[in-house]
Amino acid sequence: MFASRCELLISVTSSGQIAQVSTPPYFVLIEQALRDEGTSYHYLPPSRYSAAPRHLIERLQGAFEDLGEPVLQGPTWTTDAPFRETYEAIEAMRAEGLLAVEMEAAALYAFAEARRKSVICFAHVTNQMGQIEGDFEKGAENGAAEALRIVARTARRLGYRN
Repeated sequence: MFASRCELLISVTSSGQIAQVSTPPYFVLIEQALRDEGTSYHYLPPSRYSAAPRHLIERLQGAFEDLGEPVLQGPTWTTDAPFRETYEAIEAMRAEGLLAVEMEAAALYAFAEARRKSVICFAHVTNQMGQIEGDFEKGAENGAAEALRIVARTARRLGYRN
């Protein structure tokens, strides 16, 4: 996308709840993602986390207070295989203060840092990883309307109008 003159990449990914901070569905503006996958290591040397561009996070402060679903802010766990989401691993991530599990933020943030690109990631926390009856409810229109509102608000707040 950046090769085709993309200036800002906004990612919204469905994710599972780790910390019980709210009742799904809700969103998390991902500040940093634990790197438990392989793709991010193609862009940056090993480290525990990939972080969002700080200047973007700062510009998004207070941007989502009046939207329908809550938008929290914090760290997530990026893993590329659901079989790694064991009870023990989830408990370890909960103890580390991670809010949700998803599959792409660490790689996208590593790419953003390595290539000096504007990337911001949201986790749409839609489930408790099959722990309750009727899990995986994403809300009205499977969460599409809320996700589009967040994307539009993000683009406007960061100065993109198109």
